[in-house]
Amino acid sequence: MEERDLKYIITAHSELAKEPKKRVRYWDQKTPYYVHPIWCASTLLQETSLPEDVRLDGSNALLYHDVLEDTNAKLPYWLSDNVKGLISKLTFKSSEEAWKTMWKEDKVIRLLKLYDAVSNLMDSVWMKPKKRKKHIDNIEKLCKDVESNYGELNIVKIAKGLV
Repeated sequence: MEERDLKYIITAHSELAKEPKKRVRYWDQKTPYYVHPIWCASTLLQETSLPEDVRLDGSNALLYHDVLEDTNAKLPYWLSDNVKGLISKLTFKSSEEAWKTMWKEDKVIRLLKLYDAVSNLMDSVWMKPKKRKKHIDNIEKLCKDVESNYGELNIVKIAKGLV
C-alpha cells in the first residue's frame, strides 16, 4: 500500500461516490467511507504468517474492493492483473449475491471477504436483527474456512471476539 493508493481511495470515496450518502459509513453518517477499505487492507498486512503475495496483493484488493461498487472511479492503471482479478471477485451487486457466491470462490477470496465482513460487523448497529444474525452466521462459517486454510489469524481472533 503506497501513498498514491491511499490518495486514490480517499479521493474516489470522498469526491467520486455514486451517491453523496456513500461518502460516509452508513452506521453513523459521519465516518468517512474510505476508513473501511483502509482498515481492511491494513489489518491484512499485519498477518505476517500469510504468504507475502497473499498479503501484498490481498491488501491492494481490499483497498480497492469497493471502488467499482460505490464510486464512479475506475481502477488505476498501476494495479496488477492479479489484484484486478481479486477485486472483480470481491465486487457484487448485493450482499445476498456476495454470500451466495462466496463459497464457490478460491480460498484467498474467502480470506479477503472475512476482513470486509468483520469491518462491516463492527459498524452493524444499523442492521436489522435478522440481517445481523445472517451476517454473523456467515462470518462464523468464514472463520472456520479461513482457519482450516491459513491457521488462526488475527482476523479470526477479532471475528470470534465480535460474534
